[in-house]
Amino acid sequence: MGDVVLEGAADLSHADENDAHGGCDTRAVTDDGERERHINMHMSPETMAGAYANFANISHSEYEFTITFARLDHELDEDEIPGVVVSRVSASPKFMRELIDALEDNYSKWSTREGIKNLPEYRGGDSPGDERSHSSTA
Repeated sequence: MGDVVLEGAADLSHADENDAHGGCDTRAVTDDGERERHINMHMSPETMAGAYANFANISHSEYEFTITFARLDHELDEDEIPGVVVSRVSASPKFMRELIDALEDNYSKWSTREGIKNLPEYRGGDSPGDERSHSSTA
């Protein structure tokens, strides 16, 4: 499952979430319905592996929002917590609104699925080792 977040309309009904190369194929139609545009993204195995972050700092200016993702070492009992920045992303305010909406949508779907798994009568669906990715795109 994927939700695409971009500045403009998008339709994921044709997206292939099982693409082994980490591709994302979306189709978007302009408001006036003139033409369909395709976004076909591919990424290297290193990029597909991603980066783990357990901390994010969000700042903004008049023109953009910046999210800095970091990995902190909380195991040390010191006044200053050591960490390393793993990624930094800047985005327009319009994109940020769409990203927030996609995050809320995806979190809601995850929360619902987890709630169903915790019901006593649950007897199927995702197996405990099933780590399938469910994504939303901004």
